[in-house]
Amino acid sequence: MDASVMTAVIAAAALVCRAAVLEMRTPGADRRAWAFATDRRALGAGAGAALALGAVGGATVGGAATLVWAGLAGVLVASVTAERQRPPGE
Repeated sequence: MDASVMTAVIAAAALVCRAAVLEMRTPGADRRAWAFATDRRALGAGAGAALALGAVGGATVGGAATLVWAGLAGVLVASVTAERQRPPGE
């Protein structure tokens, strides 16, 4: 396995572990952290970023690592662009 693919997998695993730790500290935090998965605008932005990075990376570098990194970048873009619904008092 390419080292670049393994690095992206480790980064994704770190994000999942972070969400698990947040959930242990504050119940319901995990649901808020992954709420971008139901936000159509955020998913569109993430898919657009993943497609753009995948196209550019595939044309220049190629390989499976490009697809993995583009997918991870898409998830991060979707997470950042999602509208945050804050509970009262937060």
